[in-house]
Amino acid sequence: MARFSWRQLLRWDHHVTRNHHDWSIHESRRELLPTHRHESVESAIAAPEVTKIALRLRYLIEQCVPYEVEERQITKAHSRIITPKVVRAAKEAGGQENRSCVVYCLLVVQNWFHRQSLVELWDAQLHQARAVACEIIAKQIIEAEEDMGYLLHSVLLKRYSIIIDGEATHPVNVIEKAVDLHALLVIGSSGYQKCISYLWKGWLVQDEDDPSNFVDYRDRDNTSFLAHLDPDRMRAPVYQNGLQLVISIIYLALYTGALSTINPTGHLDFVEILLYLFTFGFVFDELTKFYKAGYHILGFWNAFNNVLYTLLMVSLVMRIVAFTHPWDDGHSREKYNQLSYNFLAFTAPMFWLRLLLYLDSFRFFGAMLVVLKVMMKESIIFFALLVAVLLGFLQAFVGMDFAEDMTGERTIFILQAMANAIMQSPDFSAFERFSPPFGIILYYLFTFVVMVILLNVLIALYNSAYEDIYDNANDEYLALFSQKTMQFVRAPDENVYIAPFNLIEIFLVAIPFEWWMPRTQYEHLNDIVMGIIYSPLLCCSALFEVRIAREIQRNRRRGEDDEDTEQEWEQMAHEVDFEGEGWTKKVADSKANIEEHPAVLEVKKLRGEVGELRALLENLTKTLEARAES
Repeated sequence: MARFSWRQLLRWDHHVTRNHHDWSIHESRRELLPTHRHESVESAIAAPEVTKIALRLRYLIEQCVPYEVEERQITKAHSRIITPKVVRAAKEAGGQENRSCVVYCLLVVQNWFHRQSLVELWDAQLHQARAVACEIIAKQIIEAEEDMGYLLHSVLLKRYSIIIDGEATHPVNVIEKAVDLHALLVIGSSGYQKCISYLWKGWLVQDEDDPSNFVDYRDRDNTSFLAHLDPDRMRAPVYQNGLQLVISIIYLALYTGALSTINPTGHLDFVEILLYLFTFGFVFDELTKFYKAGYHILGFWNAFNNVLYTLLMVSLVMRIVAFTHPWDDGHSREKYNQLSYNFLAFTAPMFWLRLLLYLDSFRFFGAMLVVLKVMMKESIIFFALLVAVLLGFLQAFVGMDFAEDMTGERTIFILQAMANAIMQSPDFSAFERFSPPFGIILYYLFTFVVMVILLNVLIALYNSAYEDIYDNANDEYLALFSQKTMQFVRAPDENVYIAPFNLIEIFLVAIPFEWWMPRTQYEHLNDIVMGIIYSPLLCCSALFEVRIAREIQRNRRRGEDDEDTEQEWEQMAHEVDFEGEGWTKKVADSKANIEEHPAVLEVKKLRGEVGELRALLENLTKTLEARAES
């Protein structure tokens, strides 16, 4: 059986990046998030050296997992496969100087094994097991690191590259790489989530001079109110998400008001004007993201929003067409006005579902969205089968219709009857006079295939997807939350104008001033404009951050982490001396050894007793020999 060499594997990586004809391979490796690429970004460690470290780690994993094993044997605590020695060896793959890129290299190797499992199907489970081993080692390295500053800034947020076809790839950090690869085990580690929490709160922010670099927010512990009245704080994902949720609710309220106050004359009232202004802002925001981030920005919610905005634009066009008709032509004006409101009313379900886009930061909604996303992917199998069945039976019914009267006038009736069958409401009586007896027999067969076979296949797929996600609901939610955080962090705009405020940026700031004003003055102008726009939110966020700053100072006085929260059981913990009371010794004597199997413990105990017996026999032999000589 042919296997891929290192050079072939790397070239294949580069080839798949350029070509996306194979859907399954493309889905397994495409970036899930938009990326604003900076040409000046360089790898923190030379790309050739990073690639060598990745190859060393790949060899280590291949030797540690030489044959197919169950995933549980790798992921369970105190695994006999991923031992502390293996983790220690992985840390040493980069030496003392380059040890910071080991976690990144493990994710690269995990991606190699995952893609190799798609190509070498005969060894798919073996390569999947090795990919899981990479994640486990990376997770243990992250959780074992005690130097939090080194972990955040050097291991998780530094950007690294590898060499493919003699060229360095675009540098990315571990946070981005894990989200793009959907590495749940790494994402679920404590250190990774602490970094995501810091990014979400804005405690780690992008450097103004180098957006690819992250620095600590210097006023985190500052209790001054004015210190936190900074428009740059709007870069924090928590505030962007909160403002987007508020704007989405206002947008829904404007839509409800516009739909509840229909104007028979066709004029646009103030509420409708605001509704369409909001829509224009969202449209410009989608176009800007697509222009700056490319096709990576495209996803389910983008397609969903684009359909909604398109329908609203059609509604506005119909209103304008109605308004252009004179008053004396009342029929045409009323017709287009009614058509406009029909398009507007048609979007109501989409307006309410749109709220879920901004509620996914809450665990309940986030987990349900993950389930729905997986269900939609699983339903592709059902729709592929359904299309094949539909085309086959449709051709048969249309052929019978032409054979009977050569007109094909009943095509609409056939399509409607087949749609009713799919919706579990078949009409058998209508086919009794349709090319008897072939028509009714064929319709019975179509109904059986769709309602009994295909729909049950769909239910089984949905049930499987639901169980798979909810068995791992916590990690799936953490992955979704991490992805949402990185979407804000990877935002292509340096000045945060959230739609519809981006209209102010485009028409009142960028177009009149950006082309001639010096960069420093233009940035100062943006700060002033954003300060005015976001002043209510900045006041609320400043009050919130002042309270957080006081908690940070209290934690530092107690010697705890900045984000630590004192729990009930910790309030009097310092007044109890377990060692002095002898409680520590009692607990040590009573607790069970869960690190080793009971049979192993018994064997060790028996081995000790055999050793003691051997020592006694040797002493007895020496005593007898001494007496015999005397």
